[in-house]
Amino acid sequence: MTETVAIRQDIRPLQIGLLNLMPNKIRTEVQMARLVGASPLQVEFSLVRVGGHKAKNTSEEHLLAFYQTWEEVRDRKFDGFIITGAPVETLPYEDVTYWEEMKAIFDWTETNVHSTLNVCWGAMAAIYHFHGIPKHPLAEKAFGVYRHRILNPSSVYLTGFSDDFQIPVSRWTEVRRADIDRVPELEILMESDEMGVCLVQENRGNRLYMFNHVEYDSTSLGEEYFRDVSNGTPIKVPHNYFPDDNPEKAPLNRWRSHAHLLFGNWINEIYQTTPYELEKIGVERG
Repeated sequence: MTETVAIRQDIRPLQIGLLNLMPNKIRTEVQMARLVGASPLQVEFSLVRVGGHKAKNTSEEHLLAFYQTWEEVRDRKFDGFIITGAPVETLPYEDVTYWEEMKAIFDWTETNVHSTLNVCWGAMAAIYHFHGIPKHPLAEKAFGVYRHRILNPSSVYLTGFSDDFQIPVSRWTEVRRADIDRVPELEILMESDEMGVCLVQENRGNRLYMFNHVEYDSTSLGEEYFRDVSNGTPIKVPHNYFPDDNPEKAPLNRWRSHAHLLFGNWINEIYQTTPYELEKIGVERG
């Protein structure tokens, strides 16, 4: 958007933050920025990291140039905030080295963020923190591209979604419908017959919990597969990903359009309901 066009709009830029917990921070920030940046609305995108953990796979120069720690942004207000997955999902939450900081961040989102989108481990950790819903280990990795269906076609977050669509899955644990159904504030929006719960909405806290990876690039599952093969980690070919289950064939992206729909709908809902004055976030909703 050019400055001339932006000035004519009687809105302020939406403040969207990304708490990036993934090891390859550059790949994840690009995936998320691609989806957030597709919105025609003005968005200022801030990259955030936990301060109590030293990144091993991203250079210190990149972190210093583009990231702030949560402590450095905790006095700010955000219209939207994304919390990513992390490679710690087999650990008990309390054994994660930065768990105390994560608890503080989750609590902070209630007063400083209008709407939060929690992804994969970030979603499991958030739903555990706010509602005590446990994660359950799987006998083998849930890995591949699986069919999902929507349960509430009238949800503002699912506008434009097909009745039947596919989403990448890559995790060693799960949350279960029976546990979620016990919490009246939670509503399951997407699920899979094979992979279970995918997306949950919580109206009271303006939170979304996405347990799978709609943001993945076309090659993400393949990179994970070849990495595990190279490391000697027992792993099956990702389900319904490579044509004919042949890792030598390039995969087709079957989820890109729904990734853009979900993020576009989320940002649109934020735009329509967030206070115009940033300082009122956490005080009033919509």
